[in-house]
Amino acid sequence: MELFLLILGMTLVTALPRVIPVFIMDKLNLPIWANRWLQTIPYAALGALIFPGILSVEPSFKIIGISGGIIAAIMAYFNIHVMYTIFVCIGYVMLIKSLFL
Repeated sequence: MELFLLILGMTLVTALPRVIPVFIMDKLNLPIWANRWLQTIPYAALGALIFPGILSVEPSFKIIGISGGIIAAIMAYFNIHVMYTIFVCIGYVMLIKSLFL
C-alpha cells in the first residue's frame, strides 16, 4: 500500500504541472505585467528544447521529424490550437513511419 501511495504521489506531482496549463491558460485573463513577462521568454530556449526531439523521432530518417516540425510550425503560424497541432503532427509521423519503415 505504501508503494502505491508513493507512485500515486509521484504521478500527481509530475502530471499536474503539465496538464493544468493545457486546459486553463486559454481561459485565463492574466494581468498586463504577467503577459509582458511571458512574452519575454526567448524563442531560442523553446527551439533548444524542441529541436533535439524533432531530430530524434527516427534517427535513421531525420526528414520524418523535420517534416513534422515544419507542419507544426505552419499550424502555429496560422494560430491553430496547440492540442490540434500535437494530434496532427503525431498522426502525420505515425502515418509516414508506417508507410516508409
